Amino acid sequence: MLRSLRTAALGMKAQQTGVDNIAHNLANANTTAYKRSNVVFQDLLYHTVQAQGQSENQTAARPATLQIGHGAAPVATMRNFTQGGLEQTGNKLDLAINGDGFFQVRMPDGSIAYARDGALTISATGTLITQTGLPLEPDLSIPPDATDIHISQDGQVAVRVENESDLLDVGQLELARFTNPAGLHAMGGNLYRHTDASGEPTIGTPGQDGLGALRQGYLEVSNVDVVQEMVNLISAQRAYEINSKMVTTSEEMLQIANNLKR
Repeated sequence: MLRSLRTAALGMKAQQTGVDNIAHNLANANTTAYKRSNVVFQDLLYHTVQAQGQSENQTAARPATLQIGHGAAPVATMRNFTQGGLEQTGNKLDLAINGDGFFQVRMPDGSIAYARDGALTISATGTLITQTGLPLEPDLSIPPDATDIHISQDGQVAVRVENESDLLDVGQLELARFTNPAGLHAMGGNLYRHTDASGEPTIGTPGQDGLGALRQGYLEVSNVDVVQEMVNLISAQRAYEINSKMVTTSEEMLQIANNLKR
């Protein structure tokens, strides 16, 4: 019965972790290009009461093992990188990746981070940057006299300048893709770092070699399904209640056992 108390307590802790993750998903239901995550649970060590083949009598062997588990624990969060919907904004500096791939962003320390969020703007020096001020990699500079900007599906950036009828090419956007994007490390701020689990990035032109095409004037919305998250929340809440009931039941059984000597 003491084992059941500990097991139920671990179950409550595991379900609380699941609820925390659901709350995070729901909080980011309107975050641009957010990818929902799921908690992965595993059962804990087992106590072998009687091994297979052992038997109290010597005439027959036991066909199965008698094992008692010690509960469950969260071991990882898996991020789901399925495509989110595309929302038209009309802003020429908003970009959405329709398919696989990530924008490359240069961090203040010079390292490269990766993002699906394509809400861009222009810095005071004319560089294309994210809404948090981080420049894209490779650098792209927009002339100060540019009156319009065009970004093709393959990432070619061209601008129209004053007193010029033809478009002026200013650079090429590149995307990165990973063998296992679920292995990326989430940094917050819609940014990710590559890890050994994700593999090294493969850099290429949008729309080629399995990379998604760019859509100018669109943003990718969160892939959180609010209805499914609410269903998951109800399921986790019920599991939490059942585990708490197990704690109460185990305590009552211990009280009955203690009262037997009276």
